[in-house]
Amino acid sequence: MAFWWPLLVLAAAYALCRLLLFLIPPTVPSIDVDASDVLAKEDSFIYIPRKGKAAQTDKVQCYEPATMKYLGYFPALAPDEVKEHVEQARKAQKIWAKSSFKQRRQFLRILLKYILEHQDLICEVSSRDTGKTMVDASLGEIMTTCEKITWLLDEGEKWLKPEYRSTGRSMLHKRAKVEFYPLGVIGAIVSWNYPFHNVFNPMLAAVFSGNAVVIKVSEHATWSGCFYFRIIQAALSAVGAPENLVHIITGFAETGQALVSSVDKIIFVGSPGVGRMIMQRASETLIPVTLELGGKDSFIVCEDVDLPNVVQVAVRAALQSSGQNCAGAERFYVHNDIYSAFVSQLVKIVKSICVGPPLAGRYDMGAICMIEHSEKLQNLVNDALDKGAEIAVRGSFGNLGEDAVDQFFPPTVLVNVNHTMKIMQEEAFGPILPIMKFSSDEEAIKLANDSKYGLGCAVFSGNQKRAIRIASRLHCGVAAVNDFASSYMCQSLPFGGVKDSGFGRFAGVEGLRACCLVKAVVEDRFWPYIKTMIPKPIQYPVSEHGFEFQELLVETLYGYSVWDRLRSLVNLVKMITEQNSTPAPGTTTKKRR
Repeated sequence: MAFWWPLLVLAAAYALCRLLLFLIPPTVPSIDVDASDVLAKEDSFIYIPRKGKAAQTDKVQCYEPATMKYLGYFPALAPDEVKEHVEQARKAQKIWAKSSFKQRRQFLRILLKYILEHQDLICEVSSRDTGKTMVDASLGEIMTTCEKITWLLDEGEKWLKPEYRSTGRSMLHKRAKVEFYPLGVIGAIVSWNYPFHNVFNPMLAAVFSGNAVVIKVSEHATWSGCFYFRIIQAALSAVGAPENLVHIITGFAETGQALVSSVDKIIFVGSPGVGRMIMQRASETLIPVTLELGGKDSFIVCEDVDLPNVVQVAVRAALQSSGQNCAGAERFYVHNDIYSAFVSQLVKIVKSICVGPPLAGRYDMGAICMIEHSEKLQNLVNDALDKGAEIAVRGSFGNLGEDAVDQFFPPTVLVNVNHTMKIMQEEAFGPILPIMKFSSDEEAIKLANDSKYGLGCAVFSGNQKRAIRIASRLHCGVAAVNDFASSYMCQSLPFGGVKDSGFGRFAGVEGLRACCLVKAVVEDRFWPYIKTMIPKPIQYPVSEHGFEFQELLVETLYGYSVWDRLRSLVNLVKMITEQNSTPAPGTTTKKRR
């Protein structure tokens, strides 16, 4: 007992110190970000955007989709201007690559502190620029970003340190490891649906792994992206990071193309069509590409579920696919036995949903961000109706101005749908719930896999093993069992899809290391006592028994059984002994008397 007592005291003291360190937060400075020009103004005039490609001029015009109030404009950068931004970032990155993880963590803490203290401001800016509600902004912008920051604080350094690997049988005297170095300048072209998170997501991974980053924000969310850039700049300055480490650039397709041609890796979030063009441009410089493209996520409901809860989740999942969000469910498959009850409960909820300007009242849904998108959604609904579908219910509009009605689309429930309808095949990106029946698990799996997309899925069943079994057979990159989109809140997990939903992953260990040059390193384990020596039989000039020696060496290392390996080892040692005792050509030996 006398021996163990001091160890127990030391262990208790260590645990107490860890607890105190956990309870006492680190000192984090506050940053000041000027937001005076982004606060809502009553005298803003109504903006009437030009439609189609004619809108792509030398300026990116910004306006609130919910009210059409004008927000200002930003320049559409030319290719030479984009390259200048990248060169500035490249110079800053060479300095930042030498920064410590302590400094990088402090940068994250400063950002986290600002976000927590200014949630309302961040959500309001997102709401004004994209039309989403404050609740949707908090769920999709604040929570996901805070989760990513805390994951990087807790685990980021661990996953970027050298990782030791097994050496195998032939290199037992060596030490093998993987090292992670920053790539240089990461380029990101992000979509409009989560303007805050879509800027912070690639920036956090890139900067924490020692890179610089240049982000082209969407022309549909430029105003908010440029404000969020101020937060990043202030936090970088607070930790003494080099200027120009992070850049936000604005413009249209030409601006994005120039970025792809200039950086060391590109991350793209957008449509499959543009993703193919990104790949083509990236092939010219052979840079790595991560593509997070369209989705048509399936939502499968078995007959043994807690129906009221699942219906609520289904509505949230569908509205997340609306004009102000993404990663939502777009195809609903419900078992025959509960189909009528599911639709009935869904109708009651959707009837109560009100659509309106998100900052003007307590509305469940806001405006659609992109001009003319509501027309596309209605065309998808019309196609389904022409082929036999029926509208079970539509949500209602709140107090809308006549000029802004085109920016709003009511949540719409469609029944009697099938896979001949465009609504079940094309990405809608809108608040439409097409519901189709299935009678067996096999049929549900077949229907869910009948899509050119493969981003995510959600499977609900009262039998968790059954839900897991179904989800395991769905061809997609992200799966949620008895939940929806929960995987994205686990920032340790990678995010991405297959087929027309893209490839590569961001978030998680895979996304963090995807910002790195992954280098394999082998070194001597017992240097200088044990060093690699070329065996004499295969030294140049190779002896006549060279191949025989090599055969025995392979059998010794990889023989099928222990006895085979031992027998080969004996023969190998015998050969080496004989080789060492054999005189070199041209020499003579004296006989012993």
